[in-house]
Amino acid sequence: MVTTAPYGAWTSPIEARAVAAHDGRPGFVGVVGDEVWWTEPRPAEGGRRALVRLRPDGTEESVLPAPWNVRSRVVEYGGQPWAGTVTAHGPLVVFSDFADLRLYVCAPDSGEAPRPLTPLSGVGAGLRWVDPVLRPELGEVWCVLEEFTGDRPTDVRRVIAAVPLDGSAAEHRDHVRELSDDRHRFVTGPRISPDGRRAAWIAWDHPLMPWDGTLVMGARITGEGTFEDIRPLAGDLGTGGADGGAAGESVAQVEWASDGSLLFVSDAGGWWEVRRLDPDADGGGPAAGRRLCPSRQEEFGGPLWNVGQRWFLPLENGTLAVIHGRGSTTLGILDPVSGDLVDSAGPWTEWASSLAAHGSRVLGIAAGPHSSYEIVELDTCTGRARVIACRHADVLDPAYYPRPRSRTFTGPDGRDIHAHIYPPHNPDHVAPDGELPPFVVWAHGGPTGHAPMVLDLEIAYFTSRGIGVAEVNYGGSTGYGREYRERLRGQWGVVDVEDCAAVARSLADEGTADRARLAIRGGSAGGWTTAASLTATDLYACGTISYPILDLTGWATDETHDFESRYLESLVGPFAEVPDRYRERSPLHRADRITAPFLLLQGLDDVICPPVQCERFLAEVAGRGIPHAYLAFAGEGHGFRRADTIVRAVEAELALYSRTFGLDRTDVPALELRG
Repeated sequence: MVTTAPYGAWTSPIEARAVAAHDGRPGFVGVVGDEVWWTEPRPAEGGRRALVRLRPDGTEESVLPAPWNVRSRVVEYGGQPWAGTVTAHGPLVVFSDFADLRLYVCAPDSGEAPRPLTPLSGVGAGLRWVDPVLRPELGEVWCVLEEFTGDRPTDVRRVIAAVPLDGSAAEHRDHVRELSDDRHRFVTGPRISPDGRRAAWIAWDHPLMPWDGTLVMGARITGEGTFEDIRPLAGDLGTGGADGGAAGESVAQVEWASDGSLLFVSDAGGWWEVRRLDPDADGGGPAAGRRLCPSRQEEFGGPLWNVGQRWFLPLENGTLAVIHGRGSTTLGILDPVSGDLVDSAGPWTEWASSLAAHGSRVLGIAAGPHSSYEIVELDTCTGRARVIACRHADVLDPAYYPRPRSRTFTGPDGRDIHAHIYPPHNPDHVAPDGELPPFVVWAHGGPTGHAPMVLDLEIAYFTSRGIGVAEVNYGGSTGYGREYRERLRGQWGVVDVEDCAAVARSLADEGTADRARLAIRGGSAGGWTTAASLTATDLYACGTISYPILDLTGWATDETHDFESRYLESLVGPFAEVPDRYRERSPLHRADRITAPFLLLQGLDDVICPPVQCERFLAEVAGRGIPHAYLAFAGEGHGFRRADTIVRAVEAELALYSRTFGLDRTDVPALELRG
């Protein structure tokens, strides 16, 4: 029976516990012998990442019991945390454990506990490891070492290092061999040529982010397993900042082909494209190499937020598995000789930047508007794609899932703004004639990021209750080429705020949303955009601000981690040259302009957006009569991973909307707001 009820007052079977239980997605897929391995979130187990294996007989099991947490903290966002191989005694895996950040080795079929390979350090944040490459013939694992040299978050160096597998370095730092020097601030793990004689990796330096400009570095590997003749092979660091200078070239991934040529993804042509060069015959340098699919103005890569991401992979028959698209992504097989590209079929519209191959099989992680992220296998011989693990299972009737559509809106100066619109949807309810629904604008993090159109139970939680969601890929987002991505250069807090507002106004103007019941929310950089929006416009009735940046000056002066410590030079401008801009745009110094109620959510262990910024912001708001609530969560960092935290945050957000929009809801605890 269909019931008529006001928007926002609908009853829904999608509870916050279901949202929390299905938060996160599998990651870092790989092949160990004939088995497929990956990491998987466990919100109910303290938010740990479990390492899971799929045996040939279809049995799926955890490799390591709780509390082992297979996750890296290099550049805080981590990256590829494990590598595995098969020995005469079964699988052997090396992994980073999040608890102490050491590398461990484990033979899971032996029944023995993992053994540490690397030492602890009492200096700063210690020693961290990511993007491992097993070299059993040398008795080593090669990976990125992030080593803190002092107590400040920027007292850090990064090199490619070799760690002995015999455990001799577990107590002795000097047993770790450094393969590269630390001439560059940031490096990725090495990719080894098929003949074992060359290594290639990606490097870049402050103030650049990896989507601004990177270099492909190459070296010859000696018989003793050391690097020599280290030199750049491709890429360009450029000289540009927010206010001018020559643009760099972003190389996001590098691999070796079976013939010894170098394959890499470069945006020299305005889009991340796959290129090939001969490291001996080609001169290298900016815009080097031959484009392998020049007919496509699409992205074949993305922003390197995690060390070791993979958007393409060479296959044994000479073709390439590639993730590509414009706004959304698909998995295809590229012939590097002809440039022909054949896409896989299936319901998936978004592929994570993680690929593995086993013979003619390609493994990836994909989702769609009606399914969560799954482990998908593509058989390149038959063209058949199928789910082999983490299969999406409807926890409730999919009739309650939202019905999204992608749209392009017009913003200031006639610019395009891409967004995904999720109208309210519930088969049990309709709204009274003439009523317009409340809508919440979701601003994604990054800000160099992208909101994919995939099934998200958190969105369904709101849409099934009669609250619409608009995910805005504002200027600065990835997936639409470098020109779109660089709209935010020097304009953070301006373009993102304008684009979100333009989408909200358009929805109201066309009669899709209730102009009086618009809200905005976001986390991290999206939290910044939310707070900046509340100080810049009276468009929104309320906002939810999660683990945000609120004070640009503090963030630019040792109040965040090293990776993003100079990110603002491109987003805002060099601090030494435009200090007033940092103050003028910061929500902290515009708190007197806020008139709308807000909810502030923060993890107390967050080193990227530390809680001290929230505390200063709340001090500025205090006594101004603005209703607000602050929920701080012990044990949570940047982004929430624990089930209880997620439940409390989701219910508190709904309670804010219920109170602000005048909704009749009794299914969530009341949110106490203070002025």
